[in-house]
Amino acid sequence: MRNLAPEPGSRARGLGETKGKRFPQLRQKKPDINGGGGRGAQCARSSLGRYQEQQKRLQKELLALQNDPPPGMTLNEKSVQNSITQWIVDMEGAPGTLYEGEKFQLLFKFSSRYPFDSPQVMFTGENIPIHPHVYSNGHICLSILTEDWSPALSVQSVCLSIISMLSSCKEKRRPPDNSFYVRTCNKNPKKTKWWYHDDTC
Repeated sequence: MRNLAPEPGSRARGLGETKGKRFPQLRQKKPDINGGGGRGAQCARSSLGRYQEQQKRLQKELLALQNDPPPGMTLNEKSVQNSITQWIVDMEGAPGTLYEGEKFQLLFKFSSRYPFDSPQVMFTGENIPIHPHVYSNGHICLSILTEDWSPALSVQSVCLSIISMLSSCKEKRRPPDNSFYVRTCNKNPKKTKWWYHDDTC
């Protein structure tokens, strides 16, 4: 029978040891001193980053619209006093068009995902332009407001497209499905599944 007693000058190997080696020791996970809290904290930081990006972009576009507005467009300063995520832009029909001298208002609403998500844009106020692509509740059939939107576009881009849409109009009339649409649509025009059937929409 083999003697299991240690030889003189040697010592018994303790737990975690082998010949000339030690087993790796278990280490306790250090607490996150940077305010981490797992996946929830990462989501919170991500949301904060998106919010800061949105605010920076809106501030830049707001300044651009104030300093260099498209022809016939003016930012309603009162509309941005309490919130930068909802604007009203005052608009005047272009000279030489069917809407010359008429005054309109455009409402812009920006989600937390702007500019990756298009703004909600519609006519508001007492005077809604009579146009084949503008419903009497202010909703606008315009592809860049939905499927053709790109983060490279801006409020100014939208304003210019709407000016062009009105200026190219040859006849003042409502869309043929205006009555049905106004009765059944969602208040948010982005919820509508638009069908763009011509180049002016």
